[in-house]
Amino acid sequence: MTSPRKKKPKFKRILLKLSGEALQGTDTYGINAKILASISSEIKEIHEQGVEVTIVIGGGNIFRGISGASTGMDRSTADYMGMLATVINALALQDSLERNGVLTRIQTALEIKQVAEPFIKRRAIRHIEKGRVVIFAAGTGNPFFTTDTAATLRALQINAEIILKATKVEGVYDKDPMKHKDAKKFDELSYMDILKKELKVMDATAISLCMEEKIPIIVFNLFKKGNIKRIIEGKKIGTIVRSS
Repeated sequence: MTSPRKKKPKFKRILLKLSGEALQGTDTYGINAKILASISSEIKEIHEQGVEVTIVIGGGNIFRGISGASTGMDRSTADYMGMLATVINALALQDSLERNGVLTRIQTALEIKQVAEPFIKRRAIRHIEKGRVVIFAAGTGNPFFTTDTAATLRALQINAEIILKATKVEGVYDKDPMKHKDAKKFDELSYMDILKKELKVMDATAISLCMEEKIPIIVFNLFKKGNIKRIIEGKKIGTIVRSS
């Protein structure tokens, strides 16, 4: 009996944007071990299909810079603290992936050479070509920029074909589906739709960069098992944002 042929992935090189909140699951703070293991398992599955995976991770499960600034903390200081939180999450994800047999490298926008490499574009691409998952941490390394902007920047630098934006809901809605039962989900949107409607997908800087460079974004529910694989196989999952 012959084994079934593996479906050829639609995308060869992707950037997966994970929020810090994704790692905490239903916990109120920190990293949920079961969620971390589940995310690692899904990444391993697509990596084994030959997909080149890069990841940008947030830090909101530990510290959000904008929240710190809202309490009177200096915004730059708060943002740097948020960047360090992303490094903690990156280390946790790296450990989980490598325990699953996936070779991984972390590159950071802040130099922390004891735990990770500094971001160097050519080195990142070489890691990807060697079959390693590359996790980009510490945002852009600059205050006042979000990890969404960092995700777009890194996607462009490493020539990713698409950004997969992981969320807790099925895609992009006209209002918060957690609060409004009549919220309408969009299957497809243009970059200008996002900006004009002020939809909470990514910040305006990130969307503008994607629009300028024509890199599509798929917003999807991370917690529906198998969604990442379905997207890689070309199935219509979540909301796609691209040129109209």
